[in-house]
Amino acid sequence: MLLYGPFKWVRKSTDKFTRENESIYSRRNHYSLMNMQYENSSKLRSLKLNRRNSVIFAVLLLSLTAVAMPAAAEIINPSAECTAAEKLADACPFLDDGENDGLELVTFFLFFVGYISMGAAFVFFMSERSNVGPEHRTTMTISALIVGIAAFHYYYMRGVYVEHAVVSIEYRYMDWIITVPLMALKFPSLVGKDAITDKTFAGLGFTGICFTGALIMIGFGYVGEAGLMNEVLALILGGMGWAMIIVATGTPWSDGLGVDNSKIADELKWSANALRWFIVVGWIIYPLGYLFSPKVALIDAGTEGELWMGIAYNIADMINKIGFGIVAWMGAKKAAEAITE
Repeated sequence: MLLYGPFKWVRKSTDKFTRENESIYSRRNHYSLMNMQYENSSKLRSLKLNRRNSVIFAVLLLSLTAVAMPAAAEIINPSAECTAAEKLADACPFLDDGENDGLELVTFFLFFVGYISMGAAFVFFMSERSNVGPEHRTTMTISALIVGIAAFHYYYMRGVYVEHAVVSIEYRYMDWIITVPLMALKFPSLVGKDAITDKTFAGLGFTGICFTGALIMIGFGYVGEAGLMNEVLALILGGMGWAMIIVATGTPWSDGLGVDNSKIADELKWSANALRWFIVVGWIIYPLGYLFSPKVALIDAGTEGELWMGIAYNIADMINKIGFGIVAWMGAKKAAEAITE
């Protein structure tokens, strides 16, 4: 007798033992088919998700292009170029007052480029969450949060600069007090909890050291720039907070108190070391900007000091915040590729 099985027509035997074996085989094949269907549906869902993210990213890029096209048309048209320059001069009269116009224009455009680049990085990191392993999606979320928060504050800092010709330190430090601890959190989320040691410093573990160091560094930096404390003492105390983070995470040449390099996966070692380069070397730009701050003026540049401070801080933020995220993304992608191979 012929019966329809999950894969083919089978003949039902009259022998009891044979019928039982055929029944077991049929059930096994049924479960195998279900597993195959589940795996295929999972892959299909992942493919659809990636396609959806690609479509979203493409739409956002097209939107940015549409916004930029009118400005580009004005620049291409010589008669409109003067109009655009006049509009800019009307909106920001200090850009054409004959005093530090070059530096003022650079500062203005760095604020503009700052929030646009941070916003673009936010979209990129969020769209890449589905393309890394589950263990590194938190890393991508943290990367997106850092640049997203920075983009928000840069938008307002640009507004303050346009309306009042002032490089705001208040919005800057509001940004840093949130994003710098998040940058410290990115390290353990990338290398994994197994690579984080149980060693403590002053009763604080890895996360506690990084958070406390970030708060000390940002807090004393603000009171120094706001003129609430001796600027040199504030710089030294803020530097101690920076040193705490370096002690916890390590340097490109040595292990950190809270990190065991031998337990970092091979595909993540380059990225972990690159993050240390950012912390040890990339963050040096911030104290340089501090030296030019008007109320600090350890490097007295006159009326240009505030502008040099803004330029240094803007460049440092774009390099460190976006670069931090790109390096972490590269490591997460390598880890995902190593698993699939």
